[in-house]
Amino acid sequence: QVQLVESGGGLVQSGGSLRLSCAASGRIYSIYAMGWHRQAPGKQRELVARIISSSSTNYVDSVKGRFTISRDNAKNTVYLQMNSLKPEDSAVYYCNVEQVRATMFSTGRDYWGQGTQVTVSS
Repeated sequence: QVQLVESGGGLVQSGGSLRLSCAASGRIYSIYAMGWHRQAPGKQRELVARIISSSSTNYVDSVKGRFTISRDNAKNTVYLQMNSLKPEDSAVYYCNVEQVRATMFSTGRDYWGQGTQVTVSS
């Protein structure tokens, strides 16, 4: 079993910055991809950013140029640096890890974090 612990959410004024962190722990041999999704009230959950490697990232159009995703494989941690925040970025942000293998021969599984609230005031 793998546990995900998210941190870094909170209340910030428009134009401000926050940095989200998500640390995976448990029996982990490898993680294929790590990402952040968000869900605002009354809206569907959407992918915000995803990283396979430093050279393989993707972002939803609305955050391009403002958010940066990174990962530390030694710590099994993914980060989301959010700059120039806007009120429309307010949502619960969920960490997601894909194809987590406990051993070289294990089948990969996906896991989700509990979510962290980000609120941007105007």
